[in-house]
Amino acid sequence: MEWKPDHTDKQPIYKQIAQYIERKISNGDYGAGSKLPSERTLAKELKVNRSTVTAAYEELRAAGIVTRREGSGTHVSADIWGLSKKRTPNWNRYVEFGSLLPNDPLARRIRKETWEKDIINFATGELSADLFPLLYFQKLLSEKTFDGFLGYDHPKGNLSLRETVVSHVKEYKKIETGTSSIMITSGAQQAIHLIVQCLLKPGDAVAIEDPSYNFSLPLFQSAGLRTFLLPVDKHGVRPEDILSLYEKHRIRMVFLNPNFQNPTGTVLHHRRRKQILELSSLYGIPIIEDDPYSLTSFSGKINSTLKSMDQNGSVVYITSLTKVVASGLRIGWMIGPEAVIERLADAKQQIDFGHSIFPQWVADQFLSSDSFSNHIALLRTELKRKRDLLVTSMREYLGSKVTFQVPDGGIHLWAKLNADIDENKLLEEAINHGVAFVPGRLLGSEKGNMRFTFSRPDASEIKEGISRFAQALHLFE
Repeated sequence: MEWKPDHTDKQPIYKQIAQYIERKISNGDYGAGSKLPSERTLAKELKVNRSTVTAAYEELRAAGIVTRREGSGTHVSADIWGLSKKRTPNWNRYVEFGSLLPNDPLARRIRKETWEKDIINFATGELSADLFPLLYFQKLLSEKTFDGFLGYDHPKGNLSLRETVVSHVKEYKKIETGTSSIMITSGAQQAIHLIVQCLLKPGDAVAIEDPSYNFSLPLFQSAGLRTFLLPVDKHGVRPEDILSLYEKHRIRMVFLNPNFQNPTGTVLHHRRRKQILELSSLYGIPIIEDDPYSLTSFSGKINSTLKSMDQNGSVVYITSLTKVVASGLRIGWMIGPEAVIERLADAKQQIDFGHSIFPQWVADQFLSSDSFSNHIALLRTELKRKRDLLVTSMREYLGSKVTFQVPDGGIHLWAKLNADIDENKLLEEAINHGVAFVPGRLLGSEKGNMRFTFSRPDASEIKEGISRFAQALHLFE
């Protein structure tokens, strides 16, 4: 037998064998009713344990492909191509072989625990319910009548909302643009997905920050891209690192989160911003600027976006209302060259025929009202209060056990363990104590880090949450 299972593959050996046998049956090498090699014989040929072959045959039996009877061996189902025997699709095979890779198992575990259990949640990157502008939305729905068109809207998004976004980004972000260069998306992540799928091809090299939220996204690997890391220090990424990656790997795109970066909370230094834009112009490297947090600046001063400084059309700008209004509203937008926006709008139309009109109407009303600026002012105050509670609690309960930099905006605090402790095992123990955080390995290459999101728990929960975390950490000392 020429075929052998691949022991370096992440897929279990028994599944590889089952799929190999199924292919042989489909190709006609094993006909209906024919006897398959005995477990002992096949195990010897493939150099695997007999129990592995047993598991493979059992997989095939469960799918109705083979029959097994003690004393007579394993046979291909006599009616495999007939109608008298119904076969269940091998859904496990479909689940494992889709082109879009699943999220990291640890990320899925955190999500499941925080959804299903009463747990103090420092893991989920969103606002707590009390920070949503719920009263405004209730008032809006009671006082105004929606009389918009409920059919398919423009692929780029509702025109009225895009006009409002033009005014909004000019006032808050100093970005000059027009409606034809804007597309409404289902949050920032859809925008990134569209960019990866439509503007890049398998084998392309891209640069992402380390650590960063993008580090955790499987969509880069699903698209067959080669990702290279840009270390983040207290002033953000270094322009010389971008140049080095370009010279070595000819990176075709750079993904940056310059303001209160997720997860470190750092702000890209103004001088570095200028240097990065100069590099982009010199080498023709597109920059994807993800800016969900700049409005949360606790001082009220909003840093210049790369897009507002861009003189050459090098930057595609992405933001959303997810982190500053409500995650469930699912409203974001991107701003870029008109040809890029046209391409991405065409792709979005293929996926969902355009964004739902009703949340666009709600977002339009809110962004164009005085209530938006009032909400942002209140949000900054409350986020700063939560950050201060977190910092005070960590200093009280953890002391010198962790090191962290206090962020001046955003919703995340990035902490490093000062002892050699596996943060994944620490998470398991923390969950047992009723608190969750994000282990650093989901977001970056360096071990021993953790992200605490202070926007998600209620203010009254923060001190108790860190107390529980300290109890879990104590078990590793």
